[in-house]
Amino acid sequence: MDTASGLAYAVLGTGALGGYYGACLQKAGLEVHYLLRSDFDLVQRQGLVIESPDGDFVLPQVNAYRRSPDMPRCDVVIVALKTTQNHLLPDLLPPVVKDDGVVLVLQNGLGVEAEAAAVAGPERVLGGLCFLCSNKVGPGHIRHLDYKKISMGEYSAAGEAVGITDRMRRIAADFERADIPIELAEDLVLARWKKLMWNIPFNGLSVVLNATTQDMMANPDARSLAEALMEEVMKGAAAQGRAIAPEFVQTMLDHTAKMRPYRTSMKIDYDEKRPLEVEAMYGNPLRAAQAAGVHLPRIQTLYQQLRFLDVQNRRS
Repeated sequence: MDTASGLAYAVLGTGALGGYYGACLQKAGLEVHYLLRSDFDLVQRQGLVIESPDGDFVLPQVNAYRRSPDMPRCDVVIVALKTTQNHLLPDLLPPVVKDDGVVLVLQNGLGVEAEAAAVAGPERVLGGLCFLCSNKVGPGHIRHLDYKKISMGEYSAAGEAVGITDRMRRIAADFERADIPIELAEDLVLARWKKLMWNIPFNGLSVVLNATTQDMMANPDARSLAEALMEEVMKGAAAQGRAIAPEFVQTMLDHTAKMRPYRTSMKIDYDEKRPLEVEAMYGNPLRAAQAAGVHLPRIQTLYQQLRFLDVQNRRS
């Protein structure tokens, strides 16, 4: 039987994503430390509760902390915060990353690793794309609904394809031991554009149309709009020299049609009047395409709608 790698993990952002993956790693025997805010007292007393189609479980005892300086230095620091909280990274990361440790950025959007790289150094940063349907339904209580795969790649400040490294394989082995499928990406930028094929249409439209994934897939107009947005994402990727096969559009549509009815993370943030990840998910890809002389009008429209709705929503 395989044994754990011996790597110690820190989770910055113990929500629907970080809490789920951290709990799976701990359940598989890994050392995991969690940074919490509002949930700290309850989780310290009662642990983490995970509901999942793969089997519910409870971790009655977890290593919980209110402040990153109180955490031990770890080999792998998972950044599972929303990108709207990345301004906190200069304070959060330095106390918890070992001198030879790495930062694994599990966030949506394009170019999101740069902020972690500015703190930890670009050579110490990995990026991860999470294909996960999961919601935090209460303090220390996470409901995993569907999917869980992570696509992981090495960050390059120059945007180059780095290939697959030994440290990627070592971290991937821990996640796979925790029953989390891992896809090792030779080109992180390409992997991020492929994730945007889903995030750009379905996160944004879920807010603008006030709809779940099931609602959108069941309506011909919404589905057609999502498909048109995906085609623009392909153009944006091509502007950065990344080719996405046209049939990938149908793959994403098929996956979405098979999902359990899902309220996207951006829709949840909107409903809870939290800041939306508009810049990471829409602004950065638009600016990257525009720098190459490529205009993406549908994505531009959705971006401007979301910026307006975000401001209005948080004023009300």
